[in-house]
Amino acid sequence: MAVFNHSEFDNHEQVVFCSDAETGLKAIIAVHSTALGPAVGGCRLWDYVSDDAALHDVLRLSRGMTYKNAMAGLPLGGGKSVIIGDAKKIKSEALFRAFGRMIHRLSGSYYSAEDVNITTGDIMIVNKETPFVAGLEGKSGNPAPFTALGTYRGIKAAAKHQFGSDDLTGKTVAVQGLGSVGFYLCEHLHKEGAKLIVTDINQDAVQRAVSQFGATAVGLDEIYAADADIYAPCALGATINDDTIAQLKARIVAGCANNQLKEARHGDVLRQKGILYAPDYVINAGGIINVASEMRPQGYSVEESTAKVNAIYDTLLNIFQRADAENQATSLVADLMAQEIIRRGKQ
Repeated sequence: MAVFNHSEFDNHEQVVFCSDAETGLKAIIAVHSTALGPAVGGCRLWDYVSDDAALHDVLRLSRGMTYKNAMAGLPLGGGKSVIIGDAKKIKSEALFRAFGRMIHRLSGSYYSAEDVNITTGDIMIVNKETPFVAGLEGKSGNPAPFTALGTYRGIKAAAKHQFGSDDLTGKTVAVQGLGSVGFYLCEHLHKEGAKLIVTDINQDAVQRAVSQFGATAVGLDEIYAADADIYAPCALGATINDDTIAQLKARIVAGCANNQLKEARHGDVLRQKGILYAPDYVINAGGIINVASEMRPQGYSVEESTAKVNAIYDTLLNIFQRADAENQATSLVADLMAQEIIRRGKQ
C-alpha cells in the first residue's frame, strides 16, 4: 500500500494506521495540516471494499478539511479518520474506547468528531479515553442540522448567482441522499416552497420524504438526469464524473457530500457546460463551524455558530464572482483562496 506516492497524498503531516486485535479495530487517521491550528475532522465508519479504498478516502477527506476550515475562517487545521467495517456489526464500546486511545497518542494534533455512521453517543464513548474530540452531547452536539443549514444557504447563494434571485420557490431540487443532513436539507427546501426529487438506498427515508414533503422518488441512477434546476449530492463522494455530468439537466450542483468531484478536472467540465458548482468543502462547512464553536475558550455559542454558518452564503458569492472574473472553475478558485489563507497562517 503506497502512501507517499499515492495520488491523493498531499504532503500530509501524518498518516497513522491503527489496529487493536481485541476489539477488531482497524482505522486510519490522516493529519493533513496543522498550519492554522490543531487538525479537526470527523470519523467515518464505512465497510470499504479494501484497505486501499479506505486510505484513498481518508487522504482526500483530510485535505478537504484543511481547505474547509481555512475557508470557514476557523483557527483549525485539517484531519480525518476512518474506521473500516460494517457499522451494523462492529460497533461496541470497547472498539470506540480503543479508537479513543489511538487518538490520544497524537497528543492533540488531531481532534475527531461525528461523520458517516458515527453518532454523538459514539463520540461520547471515545471521549472516555481522550479529551481530543468535539461534537459532544450537551455542547455543540449533532452537527447535521448546521451542515444542512449551511448547505441550504449555499444553494440560495448559487441560485442568486445563476438565476438572479435566491428565491427557491417553485425551483426543483434533486436531492441524492436522505441521511441525517440530507433530510434536514429537504426540510429547509420544502419550507421555502422548492419541489423535491429524491433518492436514497434507504427506502424508508425515501418514503418519509414523499410523505412529509410531497417529494417525487426516483431510482438511484435516475437522479442525475432528473428534470431539476439544482442537483444536490448529499450521499458519498465522486458522484460528479464523466458519466453523470453528461446526464445533468440541472444548472447548479450544490450539496453537502464531501469530495463530490471524482477528479479535479470535473470542476472545469461543469464550468464549460455552464453548470455552477458550489465547492463542497465550502458549502458543507456548517457542521465543523458548529463544532469549532465548542472548542472556543469562552465556550459554545449557538448564536455565533448560526451567524458563521449563514455567512457561507457570502463566501460562496465571493468565489462565484472571482471565478467569473478570472474565467476559472469555482473549484479551482476555492482551492486557491484556501491556499492563500493557509500560506498567510504560516507566516
